[in-house]
Amino acid sequence: MSDAKGLSRQQMCDRLAMEFEDGWVVNLGIGIPTLCSNYDFGDKQIIFHAENGVIGYGPLTGAGKEDLHLVNAGGQHVTLNPGAAIVHHADSFGLIRSGRIDVTVLGAYEVAENGDFANWKMAGQKGGGIGGAMDLAACAKHVFVAMEQVTRNGRPRLVERCAIPVTAKGVVNLVITNYGLFEITPDGMALREIAPGVSVDEVKATTGCNLLIPSEVPPVKSRG
Repeated sequence: MSDAKGLSRQQMCDRLAMEFEDGWVVNLGIGIPTLCSNYDFGDKQIIFHAENGVIGYGPLTGAGKEDLHLVNAGGQHVTLNPGAAIVHHADSFGLIRSGRIDVTVLGAYEVAENGDFANWKMAGQKGGGIGGAMDLAACAKHVFVAMEQVTRNGRPRLVERCAIPVTAKGVVNLVITNYGLFEITPDGMALREIAPGVSVDEVKATTGCNLLIPSEVPPVKSRG
C-alpha cells in the first residue's frame, strides 16, 4: 500500500493552490489534482478549466447536492462560480493549444530530476491512451505535479530518469508529495519544503535521484 505519512491529499493540493496567481486559468488533471478547487482563494480570482468544457467551476459538491450534468474532467461533481461557461470539447482544447492555460496540475507515476514526467502508461501495460495530458504539458505556461512519494510497492516516484513512457520532457516546475514540495531547477531537483513529521533522511531514502537540499528546510506552508 502507499505511504500515508506526511501530508494528506487535500493538504498537498492546498500547497500547490497557494502558488496560483490572481487571474490565472488553471487546469486540473484527474485524481489528486482535482482537490485544488476546494482551496479558499479569498480575493483571488482563479478560473478552473476542465478538458470536457467546464470553464470557471468551483469546489467539489457535497453529497446530495450534485448536478448530474456538471462534472470535472475526472467525472466528479462540481459547483459553478459566477461567470462560468460550458463550452464544446473542441473549444476547450482550443484554449489549451493556444497557450491560454497558466498552469496545469497533473498526477504522475514518475517525475525525473530534469522535469520529465510519465503519467499515462505503467510498465508492462498494454494499450492505454495519453489523452489531453500531452497537449497540456506542451502548451501550459507552468506544469505542477501532485502525487504520493512512493508507489504501492514502496518504490520512489521521484527518479533520475523515467523508466516508463514519458508524457513530456523537461516541463515540470513543481512537485508536491505527501513528503514535501520539490522544485525542478537548472541544477536538478531541490527540496524546498518538508512535511511535518517527515525527516530529511526519510525524504532521501524514498527518492530515486540526487536531491539539492539546503542546510535548513522549512515546513510545508499552510494557510493562516
